[in-house]
Amino acid sequence: MKGGISLDLLIIIGDKELIIPDSIFNFVVVALALTIFAWVVNKKAKDVKPEDTPSGFLNVIELLIEAVNNLVKSTMGEHNMRFAPYILTIFILILCSNLFGLLGFTSPTSDYSVTFALALATFGIVQVNAIKTAGSFLKYLKGFLEPYVLLSPLNIIGELANPVSLSFRLFGNILSGGLIMTLLYSFLGYLAPLIAPPFHIYFDIFSGVLQAFIFTMLTMVFIAGATEE
Repeated sequence: MKGGISLDLLIIIGDKELIIPDSIFNFVVVALALTIFAWVVNKKAKDVKPEDTPSGFLNVIELLIEAVNNLVKSTMGEHNMRFAPYILTIFILILCSNLFGLLGFTSPTSDYSVTFALALATFGIVQVNAIKTAGSFLKYLKGFLEPYVLLSPLNIIGELANPVSLSFRLFGNILSGGLIMTLLYSFLGYLAPLIAPPFHIYFDIFSGVLQAFIFTMLTMVFIAGATEE
C-alpha cells in the first residue's frame, strides 16, 4: 500500500549489523496480538458460569470454533478432529497477516520467508503423521516406491513440491495485490482516497480472506491424505 509504514529493525551485534525486515517484525506483532487475544478469550470463557448466558463476544468465538470443527469433520473426517486447533490457528494467523496491510503496514504474508515457514509447519505435521500412519520410517520410505520403483523420483519431487506450491500461492497473491494497489495509488495521485477503496475491498479483504481459506483447505487435504490408513 502506498505510504505504508516501514518498521525495519537494525540490531548491532559486535561489529555486525542484522536487519530484520518489517514484514518479519509485523508477523511477530500479529502473532503476539493473537496470543494475547487467545489468553483473554480463554480467561473470559473460564470465568463464565454454567448457569450464565454467554455474552455476544463469546457467542461469536463459539460460532467460529463450531464452524471450524464442522469444516474439519467434513473435510478430514471425525478421526482427525485433533487437528482442529491447528487449523483454526493457521487460518486466523494467515487471515490477520493478510489484512494487516489495511493498517498501512507491510503484510507479513507478502514476504516469502513467512509463507514458506507457514508451509513448512504444515509439511512437518504431514510427514510426522505419514510416518505414524505407515507404522515405521522404513515403511514410510517404502511408500515412495509404489506403485513402481521407477516412479520414486516423481513421488519424492511431488511430496517436496507441496510446501513450495503452498507457500508460493499465498505469497504471490498477497504480494501482487499489494503491488497493484501501490501502482494504483501512484497513478491516481490525489484522487486515490476517492477511487481506491473499492479496490481495497477486492485486493486486500476479499483476496486476503480467500487466500487464507485456500491455504487452510490445502493444509487439511494434505494432513488428511497423510493420515489415511
